Amino acid sequence: MSQQSKTVHLESQQTEFKQGLWFALAAYGLWGLTPVYFKQLEGITPFEVLTHRVLWSVVFVALLVVFSRKLPAVIAIIRQPKLLLGLICTAGIISINWLTFIWAIGENRILETSLGYFMNPLVSIFLGMIFLSERLRPLQWLALSLAGLGVAYQLILHGSLPWVALVLAFSFGFYGLLRKKIPVDAISGLLIETVIMLPAALIYLFWLAKAGELGFAHISLRIDLLLVAAGLVTSLPLLFFAASAKRLSLTMIGFMQYLAPSITFALAVTLYGETLDSSKLITFSLIWLALILFSLEGFWFQKKSRFA
Repeated sequence: MSQQSKTVHLESQQTEFKQGLWFALAAYGLWGLTPVYFKQLEGITPFEVLTHRVLWSVVFVALLVVFSRKLPAVIAIIRQPKLLLGLICTAGIISINWLTFIWAIGENRILETSLGYFMNPLVSIFLGMIFLSERLRPLQWLALSLAGLGVAYQLILHGSLPWVALVLAFSFGFYGLLRKKIPVDAISGLLIETVIMLPAALIYLFWLAKAGELGFAHISLRIDLLLVAAGLVTSLPLLFFAASAKRLSLTMIGFMQYLAPSITFALAVTLYGETLDSSKLITFSLIWLALILFSLEGFWFQKKSRFA
């Protein structure tokens, strides 16, 4: 390869890397800011918010699938019962994750949602050990032990589990585990998942309308527009993430994933005035220490493998 070709190749790589960074910042930034969006929907029940999230995600993602010419891929997936059964399972799991998150925001438990997504990488390696027979290295064991200690601290000394954090971490962990084993792309998979949830969402909206309890079209135009925007709030970060994953290494993606819960944590403490008492601080500190160990160990192991 000539010097000129090497220069062009290097510049192309740098451009791809910069684009990947911007896409990752957009994805994790939007995910981190989602509590601001859901806070604007106070007065709408979590179940109705969830149904609108499903409904408008179907509309937005369906348009995206058509314009990106992915419809044949979606049809091919639907014709494979094994794949469809897997997506039925992931649809159920992600609906639990969405509902818990929406409810927690409305109940001023944003700190717990932040803790859940800080815990998620550690839950993922735990699930990999249980279900994929992955062997953990010593520092990974230490990281998991510290995270477990953080949860045990609240349980033993305060008699309560941080259940919101645990539900979010484990539901998203199981979702990631299953989606890893289902060979479908992110957009096609999201469309099928939301279509699977759509009948239940429409039935619930119809029931709310019959009972005179429907918020949509009965409160204000602002609320209506915000509910319609749920499709974009759900889909845009996923699109940005998919674009970043094509351009960045898994290591870089791994480090940047902490941006979202960090933003959420800052919002909870500064904008929404949630109290970070001593028990929460100790639990967070143990999780953060576990994540530092987990990240440094992963970086060191990859570096060692590269030069082995």
